[in-house]
This record gives sequence, C-alpha cells and structure tokens, in this order.
Amino acid sequence: MSAVSTEIAAPRSVSPTWRGFRDAFRRHPTAILGGVLLLVMVAMAMLAPWLWTVDPQALSPVRRLKPPSGEYWFGTDMLGRDVYSRVVYGARVSLTIGIAVAILSTVLGLALGMLTGFVRWIDAILMRVMDGLMSIPAVLLAISLMALTQASLENVIFAITLSEVPRVVRLVRSLVLSLREQPFVEAATAAGTGILRTLVRHILPNTIAPLLVQGTYIFASAMITEAILSFIGAGTPPNIPSWGNVMAEARSLFQIAGYLILFPGLFLSLTVLAVNLLGDGMRDALDPRLARRM
Repeated sequence: MSAVSTEIAAPRSVSPTWRGFRDAFRRHPTAILGGVLLLVMVAMAMLAPWLWTVDPQALSPVRRLKPPSGEYWFGTDMLGRDVYSRVVYGARVSLTIGIAVAILSTVLGLALGMLTGFVRWIDAILMRVMDGLMSIPAVLLAISLMALTQASLENVIFAITLSEVPRVVRLVRSLVLSLREQPFVEAATAAGTGILRTLVRHILPNTIAPLLVQGTYIFASAMITEAILSFIGAGTPPNIPSWGNVMAEARSLFQIAGYLILFPGLFLSLTVLAVNLLGDGMRDALDPRLARRM
C-alpha cells in the first residue's frame, strides 16, 4: 500500500524539456540578445586584469579630465585615473554583487518560504516579520542598514540581500500554499511521508522555474540598488571602483565632463537590460501555460 501511494504521490513534471526550452528561446530573439549581452559583460569582468590599459587606481595629476581619445578610450577623471580601466574593473564588482545577492536571497527566501507555506505556526510568526520588512522600501532599508555598518563589499551584499528576501519568501509561500492542496502532495502526506521529504521531493521541484525567473530580476535590481547606494556615498568604499562609485565621483563635473557618467551608466543600463530580457525569455520558456498558448 505504501509503495502504491508513493508512486501516486510522484508529482507530474511541470518544467519543459530542454528542447522546449531551446525552442522557446528561438521564438524570443530578444532573450537571445539579452543572453549574449550578459555573457559579454561577464567575460569582460572575468578578463578585466587583461583588458584594462592601466591600473584603475593609478593617479596622475598631469592627465586629469582628458576627454575620450585613442589613448584614453573613455577619458580620465578629476584625479587622472583612466575611466575605461575603472569601468572594466567596476564590472567585476557590480556583477559580483548582483550574482551574490540573487543567489543568497533566492536560497534564503526558498527555505523560509517553504517553511511558512507548509507549517502554519511558523507562517503566523515569520510572515509578520516579512510584512514588516516589506513595508520599508528596499532602497531605504538598504541605506538604513549601511548607515549602521561599515562601508564594505560584504555589507553591501548583506544589506541588499536582506531587502530582497521578503519578496522571495512571499513568492515561494504562495506557490507552496497552492501546491500543498494538489493531489500528489495529499497522497504523499497520507502515505506517511515526512514534512522534510515532502518539501524536498514534491514541493521543491515545482518552485524552481519561478525562482529562476525571480532570480534574474533580483540580479538586475541588486546592481541598480548598489549603484544608488554608491552614488549617495552609502555603498562600496571609494577605493573599490564600481559603476556606482565611478558615477558618484563625477556628479559634480557632469556639465563639463559628461563622459565620466555616460560610460559607467551605459554599461550599467546595458547589463540590466540584458538580465531583464533574459528573464523575460526564461519566464516564457518555463511557464507551461505560455508554452501551450504559443
């Protein structure tokens, strides 16, 4: 009886095959464009030590505020530092923050969301905490946390992650609340399957697709939030060049040297656009309702 019940309890796969995933992306050339752009940015970040022309922190008063030229592709800033080198190195910092926040917030939100959605007494306590965090705008919460800590890359990641976790928790909780009423979950419970095994075997596989899509949007949002924090002086330290820091240092010279903000802002915008295009393509490819409609 237990074997039969366990067999009945096996969930039906809701994820498309790799062929369906590939075909869905072929129907969305913008998603392919986003993926290619993101790969270019990641490659630039990984190859940064070989791509920059000079040390991004090297000072040279004799070459301050040089306009873009064949020697200085993106010009130089008020301290004579090469903007191209700083933008290339800044890709490593901004992408690291985006990836780290996306992974940490997704993992933490998944664990908490599954517990709140499946265990009622935990849901009554934890969701009130999540509601309180969500009542504070994400950027304001990150600024408040950075004001209480020392400026560092790790603290920026922690502050942005904490502001993103409640949204992931609510997403996973809503998925679990609907999944636990499905026949295969009820059959697993009736067969005596423990809570942990039910969550891992029957609930978790059905939350992967929405979480992948949500993770891409968190990735883009984290890079924008980091740029905002750095722009107002509450982000990464000035000695760590990120796209936000490069733009923040040039805000007083915007009228006479607009290129100092143009190039890091352009790279940030292209990266966020690439991630959003990729996320839209993943949503269309992983949503079985959209796949059937198309």
